[in-house]
Amino acid sequence: MKNLNQIIVGILGCTLILASCSDEKTKAEQMSDNFVKYVDSVSSVQKENAIENWNEIESEYEEAKQNANREIDQLDDRMEYEEKINTANAKYEQFKSDVLAEKEKLDYESQKNRVRVALLGSNYVEDDMKFEWINKDNILSVYENFVNTVEENKDSYSREDWDEIKLIYEAIDSRKNTVENEGLTSEDNRKIAGLKLKFAPMYTVNRMGAKSEENAEAKQ
Repeated sequence: MKNLNQIIVGILGCTLILASCSDEKTKAEQMSDNFVKYVDSVSSVQKENAIENWNEIESEYEEAKQNANREIDQLDDRMEYEEKINTANAKYEQFKSDVLAEKEKLDYESQKNRVRVALLGSNYVEDDMKFEWINKDNILSVYENFVNTVEENKDSYSREDWDEIKLIYEAIDSRKNTVENEGLTSEDNRKIAGLKLKFAPMYTVNRMGAKSEENAEAKQ
């Protein structure tokens, strides 16, 4: 009778262990599946929407990954689940790379437009570099606003900003060639020449400084 009780206890113990193992595998499978589904779902989101909600996406991703890893870590045989997690991780990292690259591009475009508006004033139309709104009557004020704005903000411009400034400056100069033929006064022409002389060294010195700072930061 004693031996029978021991056998029964042993069988019950094995049953509980098997049930426990089965339960752990079920949790691991559920959590890893949830993680894979999350990655599949979020990877299909348009980049613009992902950028707007990026902090929330990153937080949910980390939580789903931690939940899956926590359950998997309790298993002896975890290879199958780890492969699923690693595959999903790789997919998410590619998605993350694409989203952040798009965000950087949009940030650059936004900053570029802010610089243009500040330099050219309210008459500037986004992405219009022909500057047909500049005429013989307002071109002096355009140069004045441009040079004064650059001088006020020269210490805060990045190398990319200075490149954009040079591009705008050359576009204004190109427009000036047309405006001169429309009857630009000699007095306005003289004042513009003075502004151009003021801008040239300011651009050269400060762009070199911005580039040096950028190189120093890159080395850190």
